[in-house]
Amino acid sequence: MIFTRWSAKLPGTQRRAAARSGRAAPRGAAAAPLADAAAAPGSGSVPAARAERAADRTDPATADEPVPAAAPPTVDALSVHDILGTLPALVAVVYGPEHRIAYVNGAYATVFGARPAGRTAREALPELDELGLLPLLDQVLRGGTPRTVKSRRVPGGAGPDGSRDGYYTFTCTPIEVTDSGPAPDPEAACGAPHHGVLIFGADVTDQIESAERLRVSEARQRAAAVTLQRSLLPQELEQPDDLRVAATYQPGGTDAAVGGDWYDVITLGAGRTALVIGDVMGRGVLAAAVMGQLRTAVRAYARLDLPPHEVLQLLDGLAAEIDASQIATCVYAVHDPNEGRLVYASAGHLPILVRDPDGAVRRAAEPTGPPLGTGGWLHTSGAVPFGPGCSAVLYTDGLVERRDKDIDDGVEALERALSGATGAPDIVCDRLLRSLGITAAHDDDVAILVLQHPERTGHDAELFHNAALELHGGTEAAPRARAFASGVLASWRFAPELHDLGVLAVSELVANSLQHGTPPMRLRLRRTDRRLIIEVTDGDDHLPRRRRAEPADEAGRGISIVATIASSWGSRRTPGGGKAVWCEFALPRG
Repeated sequence: MIFTRWSAKLPGTQRRAAARSGRAAPRGAAAAPLADAAAAPGSGSVPAARAERAADRTDPATADEPVPAAAPPTVDALSVHDILGTLPALVAVVYGPEHRIAYVNGAYATVFGARPAGRTAREALPELDELGLLPLLDQVLRGGTPRTVKSRRVPGGAGPDGSRDGYYTFTCTPIEVTDSGPAPDPEAACGAPHHGVLIFGADVTDQIESAERLRVSEARQRAAAVTLQRSLLPQELEQPDDLRVAATYQPGGTDAAVGGDWYDVITLGAGRTALVIGDVMGRGVLAAAVMGQLRTAVRAYARLDLPPHEVLQLLDGLAAEIDASQIATCVYAVHDPNEGRLVYASAGHLPILVRDPDGAVRRAAEPTGPPLGTGGWLHTSGAVPFGPGCSAVLYTDGLVERRDKDIDDGVEALERALSGATGAPDIVCDRLLRSLGITAAHDDDVAILVLQHPERTGHDAELFHNAALELHGGTEAAPRARAFASGVLASWRFAPELHDLGVLAVSELVANSLQHGTPPMRLRLRRTDRRLIIEVTDGDDHLPRRRRAEPADEAGRGISIVATIASSWGSRRTPGGGKAVWCEFALPRG
């Protein structure tokens, strides 16, 4: 960019008039007298151009000559000083290696105040130093390449009264002032041509404030979405007697579109525990809403105490009814301390990882089915050993999936991290997140559920006992069961009241099984640090129900008696046919 018309002697209007006079001179000397005549006051004559056209029309010698068109205005006739002075942007011109001030426009003076010409920028333009522009001026002057800095804050630089901070994007462009006239200020005169920099500050305050309002709005929306997501997750995990459980959820990225990851721990009764983790595909409030409905449905189906594959079968139909366009993956597993294993079913979800006491990690094998909501598939259940000293982790794909790697690589990395992750379940969750590189900037939601079956020794081992008796039927089965229960409960040092209630419950459950069930029959007593569990199994799959017995009825009161004296009771079908009927008594604290 070259400025060629710096002149203190010829203001803009005078320079334009002089330029027009100079271009008109070659037409001949008659033009000046004509113009003088036209300009004479009170002469009554028409303007010069109209007089020329009239003369052309009346002069036979020029009748056939074309009328010349008026010359259009050119950029050369414009005053740079006037143009820059009318711009709302901040404009300053400096020159020389010391960046002496050649010019500042009115907008610049309004924001920063008037600046004397000829002074160095370091002395008279301290705002450039505060904005970090002085080093940039040196670079532009040396390299001859424009440079831009964006969104620099100027205190009190916005609003007509300077009541709020402004933001400006500054562009520094190299220029050259030629020797066509003196410098803008006699005190600023220097040898010409001289190189300088044009500083142009565009006001971007409205854009910055709009962006900030948008950022705050998005942050609020994200906070609301995360709050919704977390409110749909368990506020406090149930802690089973035989397991130690911890879970963590981390929303992905910084946008407002949280995902549909969820987990849950459900106490089924008789010491059994259901563990669930799932992931609704997609992001946003819709995915979170579908997740909330599925989690509620899982808890309802779990109360039916169905096998894992039947629970997933029910969820599959429900997911299609909730929203046919939403697909979810899920793992539903049940831990039974009497069997020492996890029975599970998977709907398109990643495999459960189990860590043995020696540190070896293995994946729970198939079976697995398609995701929930696809329909037309019969899920099946599988089992993986899970005895004392074992740990397991259930997780969503955000933990192991990366855009630039195969998901199997992520699962293998999780296996390596789990093999060395020791400590309490919450500590294991944190270590897995760190090992897999999960940070607050991770772009996907992550849910982890860790469970441990601790090995109990010493005093803790004294609080956990099991005892079982095979019942072969006949008239002696009920007395044998009562005598067995009485001896076991006495050896476990229960208070007399709890001892008697336990024996009564055993008598009623065994009598019910002898009357309505089929062999094989078995009585199992289990004590934990929090409850006494009594369970009777037989070969008939007809589940009992509690009913009101009429005064004349001789039967039908057994289950009602058990439900009255026990803390809770229930029944379920067992694998391979048959059923189990159980009840629990809460132990006094301390």
